[in-house]
Amino acid sequence: MPTLPNVNCDWVALSRRVLAGEGIRHDEALAILNSDENELLNLLHAAFLVRQHYFSRKVSLHVIRNAKSGGCSEDCSYCSQSSASTGVVPCYPLQSEEELLQGAKEAQAMGAIRYCIVTSGRSPSRDDLDRIAEAVRRIKREYPLSICVSLGILTDAQAAELKAAGVDRYNHNLESSERFFPSICTTHTYVERKATAARVKAAGMELCSGGLMGMGETLEDRVDLALAMREVQANSIPLNFLDPRPGTGLKDRPRIPAGDVLRTLAMFRFVHPDREIRIAGGREACLGPLQVLALYPANSMFTSGYLTTPGQGYQADRRMLDMAGFEVVEITDA
Repeated sequence: MPTLPNVNCDWVALSRRVLAGEGIRHDEALAILNSDENELLNLLHAAFLVRQHYFSRKVSLHVIRNAKSGGCSEDCSYCSQSSASTGVVPCYPLQSEEELLQGAKEAQAMGAIRYCIVTSGRSPSRDDLDRIAEAVRRIKREYPLSICVSLGILTDAQAAELKAAGVDRYNHNLESSERFFPSICTTHTYVERKATAARVKAAGMELCSGGLMGMGETLEDRVDLALAMREVQANSIPLNFLDPRPGTGLKDRPRIPAGDVLRTLAMFRFVHPDREIRIAGGREACLGPLQVLALYPANSMFTSGYLTTPGQGYQADRRMLDMAGFEVVEITDA
């Protein structure tokens, strides 16, 4: 068990400092992750004070579309779509414009404010980029949704094309700290990921960038990832928690305990008080009946499943939110 940093663990006092504009230190962020189970509810209360100040009790719903699945050339050890995985996943080329529009229609019907189009692969082909750009233009004409896409590593020209087509936000997760990243991927570098993040911002799109916890990283790696989100100026931070997939390099790793999930979310809220923090993959698997507690630090969530795994379903998500007294953000509020 690591030695606790010698810091003041008055979480409410820390929330007041954050709300006064004072950023928390590395050792304080680490103390959050190392805090005792008996402190968890006090910690969540303090994180909620920060979340409530910026987002009240509102939760934004996002729907993700796995628009092109399987066959990825990259060797990310956590991903069942990677070249290194022997797991069985759906494998299909980029969906048609009509299929992508249908996904947008379904997302709006579920009350989502953002529709997320995701493809497997290192970077988009010319044909794929053209089809996605045209689909985005059509979606924007027919639906008031915000559009996020995740297509891998981009060039400056590709980022500019997506912005011109009407893409509001681009997702490109850093996944972990720069120190730990080579342990989970060797076919591209952390520097390449940060370069794409910079191109997204330079093109005028919002940046969605977060990570995956539970891959074997240290608590220091999690803090370093949170601080890296400041460096790349992420507007939205999706946090995933490993639900080990059969056939992947991480298939035998245990799931992260629920308390660690909640402490991680709280730490990110303190580091990023006014940013959208989204509870993403692994929510149901790692939190189970405690998952609604994730929304005391987080203000956003995916509904209706993830890329290759189902969630608990939209209706169950809405019941959970309603019972806890959260309010779903309407498109007109966003």
